[in-house]
Amino acid sequence: MQRHNGFRFLVLALLGVTAIACSPGSPPGVQADVVFYGDHIYTVDPAHPDPDAVAIRGSEIVAVGKRDEVAKFVGDATRVVELGEKTLVPGFIDAHGHFSLVMQLLPQLNASSPPVGPMESVEDIVEALRARIAERNIPPGQIVMGYGYDDSLLAENRHPNRDDLDRASSEHPIALLHVSGHLMTANSLALEQARITADTEDPTGGVIRRRPGTREPNGVLEETATYPFRAMAEKMGAKISAEDRAKAVHATVDYHAAYGVTTIQDGAMTPNSIAAIQVVAAHEPLAVDLAMFPVFHPDQPTVAIEQVGYSREYTQGVRVAGVKFVIDGSPQGRTAWLTKPYTAGPPGAAADYVAYPMTEPAYYKEQVAKLIDAGIPVLAHANGDAAIDLMIEGIDEALGDRTIDHRSVTIHAQLTREDQLDEMKRLGIVPSFFAAHPYFWGDWHRLSFGDDRAMRISPMRSARDRDLPFTIHNDAPVVPPDVMRLIEVAMGRKTRAGVVLGADQVLEFEEALHAVTLGSAYAYFEEDQKGSITPGKRADLVVLGNDPKQVSLDDISEIPIIETIARGVTVYAAR
Repeated sequence: MQRHNGFRFLVLALLGVTAIACSPGSPPGVQADVVFYGDHIYTVDPAHPDPDAVAIRGSEIVAVGKRDEVAKFVGDATRVVELGEKTLVPGFIDAHGHFSLVMQLLPQLNASSPPVGPMESVEDIVEALRARIAERNIPPGQIVMGYGYDDSLLAENRHPNRDDLDRASSEHPIALLHVSGHLMTANSLALEQARITADTEDPTGGVIRRRPGTREPNGVLEETATYPFRAMAEKMGAKISAEDRAKAVHATVDYHAAYGVTTIQDGAMTPNSIAAIQVVAAHEPLAVDLAMFPVFHPDQPTVAIEQVGYSREYTQGVRVAGVKFVIDGSPQGRTAWLTKPYTAGPPGAAADYVAYPMTEPAYYKEQVAKLIDAGIPVLAHANGDAAIDLMIEGIDEALGDRTIDHRSVTIHAQLTREDQLDEMKRLGIVPSFFAAHPYFWGDWHRLSFGDDRAMRISPMRSARDRDLPFTIHNDAPVVPPDVMRLIEVAMGRKTRAGVVLGADQVLEFEEALHAVTLGSAYAYFEEDQKGSITPGKRADLVVLGNDPKQVSLDDISEIPIIETIARGVTVYAAR
């Protein structure tokens, strides 16, 4: 079945009616640049449920229909692609990710556990840091950074601490970003340089973890306590040359395109990082679209509403697409803000531990009201149900009695309750579920929240049953922007241990595909341009190595990306 905005199932799709369709500006007979023929084409458009041919010209899809009709668009210069067993789908739209952070981390030490990285123990990380310092001849005093370590997967089931990292080097400041992006760990020299000592108080919205029975930092930092290191990383980034920055930006675009992503999100930026990418794009347009969201937080400089720079149009491949808030932390980091206590919290947590907000509720509500009035879209990171309550309250109060097509997005929405889905439906809020969680942290969530809550992580079926528009995402670099794996997890919800984490919340293939294409386009207010293989829309397309419906569920993530086309141009081709 194919679905359209609001997930309405149309009679046309049920009847399987297919007809030749041309874009208004491209009458039959106009030579196409590329024509695809094949039996495995998923348009995500109920008006064209079963085509076997698609034609594109320039940056536009010009025809969708039957082979003999679309053949009229073939000329001497047309590239004709016989798909065979390969599959054509719309370009994937990143509903939530962090482009700049991916760009920063790609050159750093990958401290992730399998399948993303090689680290299986704290000792593996220590040895990898030692090897990196030696192999790269990193001079003493120069910071060494890494990303992706996951205490839930390391053999010791704990964070590397300052003592572990001191064993890697006491002459280099070392800082590692947790897989969630919400915690960090640092060695003694790095803590000293960040001026984090026993006398340092926990910041609002963050925690400096301490050695048992003392106030001495143990190296692990939660949420806003990581900000000194984030500031250090931004200063390091500001020092790179314009040429190197441009190379890094375009390399990160290529990295996403290799996964079939044709619209990328940068979901928490500073004004400086936005300006830097705009400069790069002004010199050379990005090959795919990048939607940027400055982050609003009371402890960071806030851009005035009139200076946000929001636009519905991309310039050289980039636009400011709204504003981001971070209301709480991470479920895998056990900092998601809950209404009921964790079953198992972080080390030393009290029995009534529910974590905490990262943003002052009054500040969030005040800013959201201004943004809604200004017509600027809002993303709000909210994992725990207490954070989701606040997200919803802010939108409800901002709207009052008005009906506005605001499409505010609840990012992650992991522990969403049924009543909260009802409120999102009523208010026009779009949940974006971090649907990769069951595989990566499902077993950990069963410990953290108990089965009743863990089985409902990312309640996609409940949203679908309400006809509530939703999206799914990877949150790169928390996990790579691997959309095929995301689809597999959304369809199977299997944990690493093989447990199906809520069989009543799985999606069918067409539903998962909709969530990463037309559903995501809707959340961006771009459904009239992207998200389906429809005449007149952008020629953003992906060729897959196999049909996901013709392979076993566990093999969907292994389907290769053969070609990614953005604006009618091939931006990735498998070798």
